Amino acid sequence: MTVRAKKHLGQHFLKDESIAQKIANALTLTGYKNVLEIGPGMGVLTQFLLPKKTDTYVIEIDAESVTYLKVRFLNLANNIIEADFLKFDLSTYFKQKQVAIIGNFPYNISTQIVFKTLENRQYIPELCGMFQKEVAQRIAHKEGSKVYGILSVLTQAFYEVSYLFTVAPTVFNPPPKVNSGVLLMRRKDNYKLPVDETLFFRVVKTAFNQRRKTLRNSLKSFNLSDKLREDVIFAQRPEQLSVAQFIALTDKIQNDGI
Repeated sequence: MTVRAKKHLGQHFLKDESIAQKIANALTLTGYKNVLEIGPGMGVLTQFLLPKKTDTYVIEIDAESVTYLKVRFLNLANNIIEADFLKFDLSTYFKQKQVAIIGNFPYNISTQIVFKTLENRQYIPELCGMFQKEVAQRIAHKEGSKVYGILSVLTQAFYEVSYLFTVAPTVFNPPPKVNSGVLLMRRKDNYKLPVDETLFFRVVKTAFNQRRKTLRNSLKSFNLSDKLREDVIFAQRPEQLSVAQFIALTDKIQNDGI
């Protein structure tokens, strides 16, 4: 019995077991007991998670994969969640306990998986996943790079990001048209910002939506005081600012006129 990869679900099944084992072993297993794999497919990664001293769960939207997994992994049957991760209530299911996220993520929802992780970061101390290489680089890159952007800043504000290794298309069935990259995200000890987080998100997104402009021009919609607009930070472009500088910028805007 095998599972047919479905294009509309963005499925590219990993077939190289050594790579699957490397991904599973990248988890630090510190600060949590639960691990949730997104999109296990035929369980190539799952088989290396089950022997670990953690409680392994899988979440799968594909009914054919769910049937296959129940047959292949009898001891996993009670931990198979047939649902869409993007609509899944993580905190209720795991009773607000800590849970690490892992998976060979479907390319078409990988960015949304990261944003859902950020929204639920109080429950997710770690994420290890396979992304399209370009997306993985965008998440991991520091300031000064052309690929550094909204995803980079928002993720790195709350997580330490490590780009682990690149994966060729040939180890998948069917092979994607691009290379993949594996990331490890470890939540920072202090993952609550010292500024208004809604404002921080808005500042970052507004700045990068006009990334070629200086902050003085791209942040005009914030109606900043003339005094604040004279600050040297506003002469820079968004890709020049580190995460810490974006937090400092948000603090300046938050206290403007006070």
